[in-house]
Amino acid sequence: MARPAATPPTATPPMLRRVNAGKLLGVLAKAGVMTGTGLIEATGLTRATVHAVCNDLISMGWVVELDPHRDDTSVGRPSRRFEYNAGAGCVLGIDIGAGKTTVLVADLRGETVAKVVRSVPGDPTAAERTGIVHETVVEALETAQVTDAHVLAAGAGVAAPVDRDGNILVDDEFWRRFDAGLSRRLTELHGWPVLLENDANLAALGEHWRGEGRNVDDLAVLLASERFGSGLMDSGRLLHGSRGGAGEMVYLKLVEGVGDTHGIARIARDQGAAAVADPAVDTALRALAADRPVTAELVFTAADAGDKVALGILQHVAARTARVVATLGILFNPELVVLGGAVAEAAKSLLPEIEEQLAGFTSTPPRVAVSSLGDAIVSVGAVRHALNYVEQNALDLTLSCRPG
Repeated sequence: MARPAATPPTATPPMLRRVNAGKLLGVLAKAGVMTGTGLIEATGLTRATVHAVCNDLISMGWVVELDPHRDDTSVGRPSRRFEYNAGAGCVLGIDIGAGKTTVLVADLRGETVAKVVRSVPGDPTAAERTGIVHETVVEALETAQVTDAHVLAAGAGVAAPVDRDGNILVDDEFWRRFDAGLSRRLTELHGWPVLLENDANLAALGEHWRGEGRNVDDLAVLLASERFGSGLMDSGRLLHGSRGGAGEMVYLKLVEGVGDTHGIARIARDQGAAAVADPAVDTALRALAADRPVTAELVFTAADAGDKVALGILQHVAARTARVVATLGILFNPELVVLGGAVAEAAKSLLPEIEEQLAGFTSTPPRVAVSSLGDAIVSVGAVRHALNYVEQNALDLTLSCRPG
């Protein structure tokens, strides 16, 4: 026997008012100054509804009304003008990396107010890592001259799979290092919600918002420095998988010509160090390094100067990276793959070789670009993650600067 269809909830006036407020706030958050007429056209709401809801949002602190503007051709009463109150609060973008922690403080349009970076010494315990993040947050808030009361949410990225509920997948020893109860502890210390997410996923959000991936909804961002990790967007939506593992690159251990998850910086550094250690190898890297450890940056520098050994290393790195990009192209068919992380700027020199190799690996090669966001790619995405939360939950949040 078929069950009767569920009766949809009755649309009460308070419910409609809330829906309309969310719609208007979403438009204003993404736009500049808008008139009442512009909001009517953007939302399809009536003039009376737009003005009534804007009055509510003004009283809550989310919207400010500007002086009316009249030009020489206008007739009658000038239009009311409204603007999203970007100074009504702030959000944090936190990148919790293995070697350093970065905290951005941003206003509600995502403009950076302060940035603080702290190194992470050695291999800290979970409690020590949480302490470092807390200290970095405190310094960032002081630099921005704001208090915890102004913070509406924080996005935080970790180098581990995170499911849709913010839980870290701990099936790997490296991932377990980040399972520190961080979000709960920071909320206890500061009072604002902490939204945990995978760092590569946040990198994809950041690129889609303010990087090379703007207006690209089928996107893969490949964090490529020490370890490969990818964030994936399909039709503008982040892919998580059942336990947060979508985009994890452990499968590279099974890919011929790749063999592990080591990224561009690590491979270049390791092969450069091996060349310097071999007295039979004639390379400019030896003089560049002198008594210092060989770094990926030194390999790129030597290659720019025409050193044959360094050029050979980067040719190998490019061919290996092309195989990694090809697997993403075959499995997920993105329009664009963006190489991100600290190595991104140097990796521009690898693009011609990567693109040439790609054509031999897949019949649907994606475009490849390098990120313009530099080492802020994850923290910028974390800001966007926090802003998404604020915009979706604005009517349930209390602003410290609320009028009255």
